[in-house]
Amino acid sequence: MERVGKIGIVFFVPLLLLLLSVEINTFNEKFYLKSYIDNNVESVTGKSLSELMDVTENLLDYLRDEADEGVLRPNFNEREILHMIDVKVLFKYGYILRNISFFISVLVIAYFILNKKIKPLGRILFFGPFIWWTAILLLFILSLNDFNKYFTYFHLIFFDNDLWILNPKTDLLIQMLPQDFFMNIFKNIVLLFLIMLVIIQIVGYILMKKGKDISGRINNF
Repeated sequence: MERVGKIGIVFFVPLLLLLLSVEINTFNEKFYLKSYIDNNVESVTGKSLSELMDVTENLLDYLRDEADEGVLRPNFNEREILHMIDVKVLFKYGYILRNISFFISVLVIAYFILNKKIKPLGRILFFGPFIWWTAILLLFILSLNDFNKYFTYFHLIFFDNDLWILNPKTDLLIQMLPQDFFMNIFKNIVLLFLIMLVIIQIVGYILMKKGKDISGRINNF
C-alpha cells in the first residue's frame, strides 16, 4: 500500500497543482485586461476596454458553466461558438480530473499520516516533484523555441476538428486572444505551478528532516 501511495503522491499531487494553476490563470481577469492593453486589442477589435472586459466576463462565465452559449452569440460567430463548446468540454474534463486528483491526494497523504509514516511522506513530497520539474521545464524550453509548433500540437491532440483555426481579420475570439496572449498565460501557468511545487518540496523537506519527532508527537497525542 505504501508503494501505491507514493505513486499516487508523485502523480496526483503535482497534477492537482498544475490544474489549479491553469484554473487560477485562466480566470484571472486582470491578466486579460493587461493583455488587451499590451496587444492593442482596442484598436484591432474596435471595442473599448470596458466592452472587451464585458465580453471576457461572459466568456469566463461560460467556461465556469455559469452560462450557456447564449452569452456568446452577441459577439461571436457560429464557428467561434462551436470551438468554445469544445473548449468547455475540455474544461469539464479538467474539473473532473482536478477533483479526482484532490481526492486521491488527500487519501494517500492521510494514509501516511495516520500510519505515522511522516518521514517517508516527506521524502516522496520532496523528491517526487523533480520528475515534473524535468518534464515541465523541457516543455517550456521547447515551447520558447517554437511556441506556435507546440501550440498547434496541443490543439491537434485535444481537438478532433479544425474549428480552432480562426481568421484574425474577422473573428473576435482570435483578435482578443492572439498568440502573445497564450504565450504569456502559458508562462504564468508554468511559473505558478513551479512555485507551488517548491512549496510542496519545502514542506516535504521539513517532514523528511523532522519525521521522527513529528511521529513521536502523533504517538503521544
